[in-house]
Amino acid sequence: MADTSKHSDGPSPWDAAAWENSTIPDFDDDFIGEADVQEFAKALAAPDFTSPSEDDLLNPSNQPPQFFTALNDWAPVRQKVKGRQKQQKEKKKKLPPRRGKDETREGWTYNLLKWPLLFVVLGWIMALGLSYMFTRFYIYLYEHFVTWRGKREQLRASLRHKSNYQDWIKAAEELDGHLGSDKWKTADEYAYYDSKTIRRVKQRLQSLKAKVQAETNSQPAESPGTRAVDELRGLVEACVKNNFAGFENPRLYSETYYGTKNLIQDFIDEASDCIKLLLDSDQLSLEDKRAMVKHLSTNFGRTALCLSGGATFAYYHFGIAKALLDADLLPPIITGTSGGALVAALLGTRTNEELKSTLVPALAARITACREPISVWSRRWYKTGARFDSVDWARRCAWFCHGSLTFLEAFQRTGRILNVSCVPSDPHSPTILANYLTAPDCVVWSAVIASAAVPGVLNPVVLMRKKKDGTLEPYAFGHKWKDGSLRTDIPLKALNLHFNVNFSIVSQVNPHINLFFFSSRGSVGRPVTHRRGRGWRGGFLGSALEQYLKLDLTKWLKVLRHLELLPRPMGQDWSEVWLQRFSGTITIWPRSKPSDFWHILADPSKERLAGMIQNGQQAAFPKLKFIANRMKIEKIVEDARQSMRPNPNALPTPSIEKSQMRSMLSSDDLESILEQARLDGGKLQPSPMFSETPDRMQSGRTSKNHSPMGSRFEESRAPSPSFARRFSGWLGSMSPRASNDTVRPSVRQLKREESLDFARRGSVIDELTRQTSVFFAEPESESEKEDEEEDVAPYGSSERDWRDYGDADGDTTASEDEAEAFINGGRKTKTN
Repeated sequence: MADTSKHSDGPSPWDAAAWENSTIPDFDDDFIGEADVQEFAKALAAPDFTSPSEDDLLNPSNQPPQFFTALNDWAPVRQKVKGRQKQQKEKKKKLPPRRGKDETREGWTYNLLKWPLLFVVLGWIMALGLSYMFTRFYIYLYEHFVTWRGKREQLRASLRHKSNYQDWIKAAEELDGHLGSDKWKTADEYAYYDSKTIRRVKQRLQSLKAKVQAETNSQPAESPGTRAVDELRGLVEACVKNNFAGFENPRLYSETYYGTKNLIQDFIDEASDCIKLLLDSDQLSLEDKRAMVKHLSTNFGRTALCLSGGATFAYYHFGIAKALLDADLLPPIITGTSGGALVAALLGTRTNEELKSTLVPALAARITACREPISVWSRRWYKTGARFDSVDWARRCAWFCHGSLTFLEAFQRTGRILNVSCVPSDPHSPTILANYLTAPDCVVWSAVIASAAVPGVLNPVVLMRKKKDGTLEPYAFGHKWKDGSLRTDIPLKALNLHFNVNFSIVSQVNPHINLFFFSSRGSVGRPVTHRRGRGWRGGFLGSALEQYLKLDLTKWLKVLRHLELLPRPMGQDWSEVWLQRFSGTITIWPRSKPSDFWHILADPSKERLAGMIQNGQQAAFPKLKFIANRMKIEKIVEDARQSMRPNPNALPTPSIEKSQMRSMLSSDDLESILEQARLDGGKLQPSPMFSETPDRMQSGRTSKNHSPMGSRFEESRAPSPSFARRFSGWLGSMSPRASNDTVRPSVRQLKREESLDFARRGSVIDELTRQTSVFFAEPESESEKEDEEEDVAPYGSSERDWRDYGDADGDTTASEDEAEAFINGGRKTKTN
């Protein structure tokens, strides 16, 4: 699946052309207007929003309301009352005690034991940290002097210096051959997957594929359900699932530098070929293909690229994204947090062709956020508590976000789903994963700045939304947001909820987390080389000690969090910085350098950015084979689902669709049809408005530009909604006999029937009324309303409900009967 022919590769980081600013598209265009910047500055300077209370509405003046009292109706109002001070003191005693900002941090035992416990736990954590560092140093020495010696060290050094994927594959296969991993690939048995089930399913797929091909050539007249194509479809729907029988276990790719078991590779190739065969087959109807693709998409899930935070360490993400892009494996769902949000915004607002020319070292000339000298930012930090200015960051960040694009506009421009994690400034409000579903009108650059607003580095900022006239205004009532890494660095739960993501590629560069990533049994594309991959890094004792110390560190950090012993500098709870989930199905952590810590808040030079891009690529190369096998099936399913949607260009709008369908059956149309039937002697012909003309074939629902499955698949697509076809069929199949199943005629219909001379014409009107009453007739009595309510099931009426009715990411591949029922009243009717 990965492009090993280098046809999609962009320029190498060390090519001379990659260092020229002119090669980057729109390098000199800032995109953002000054009006947008001023609106952002105005929103930041505005006071916090507070809703008016009932007293404020009753007393519009700024003076606080006063309470007047007197001893009786004849006493002066301002007269002093004896004993009032004593009464007030007694009243204060009865009031409940004042509570602090955090009610759980009170009590004499807590105040007495807080600091002793905090110092004891922190001291123990420091001791564990030092022990962990010595353990890792011991493992490094063990591998360097015991494992990596002789020819294997030479082959590994050659592997690490490859700058493109094709050369890397050759070096990896040579190293696998030297280590004897080829024998492991040929053996089917392995403890981490069900080899027997995979073998049987693969053989069954091969036999059914041959039968389907034979039936296609011979054109048998078998009934549905007994054909080989139906058996193949059922088998594909049963086995193409997320990690079916363990075939997506990362351990299957952790025993070699490149590749996996031959049985696993054959199964993936066979499953993808069978899906293509079913989609190209003429024996399955369009509705069957839609149902099959929807079933496969739901069970197999989707893949997302997650970019972590990490200040300037986030520039390693450029290399990882370039490796995926060059191999044509960049997932359509991308999420970023803090520094990773800036890279994600660049990927989510540019097309593939633009990215090939953008992910180059010349990009460093556009990264100028830290250009201010210490004399400037130190004064700002002393006055405002933040090193950087939010408004200045808005100007510089807008180029990476292609101007003031919203999340919905970015999705429409590139087809990629951009997600940015933001944390509210108050400690108890939930976080938000901004994307084209949750915040479609939110401006991308405002979310990127908010996600990077680390306390002490950047003050909390206001998200901005774009109005219909193109101007900006505060989002969420001017509520302020800050760094997403504080709570949700990798938002896997939200991605699964919104887009059915169950396979994640995590690029982890956080400096406080990157140091603790250690795979004792090897990782994808990085096996344990001694003892033929069955050993432990540093020996069993070294790996066991590393695991124990890391788990013990995690335990004591949880103790600090649950007992709330940690102080909250700058009003922020920092406990989640260590205790989140920082890994995914595949976790990539580039090899950082000690100098990166010195430049953690500095702009990179072209030389330094070129090195970071190359290191990111080399870190991603070992993972590409696993990603390629995953994306091989996923791309086929997603491309088919996109091409089989009724309108691939836009989501349906119920109000527009409803008005279009109602206009198809206006009173003039009915009268013209009946008049034509009278002239033809009672014979009805389908109206030209329902004929499948070339103009209708070019509508948004039948555009061939969005059908990558080939001409055969395009011919089987439905050119128009099923209502038009059904209505034409009703008209053509009417008999001249009078209909017995009629509904109560309207006054207009009664008058029309009285004026007709042909008895056959009355039956035509009755039949039209009966057929169209399903869509347009309203119940005329309470009993009829109750009967109708028994025959319908609610679905929802908003555009969001329509998207939810399909798939989790907005798929609208429901059946056409259900779609029409949703449009015509927000409910589904039973089939007559």
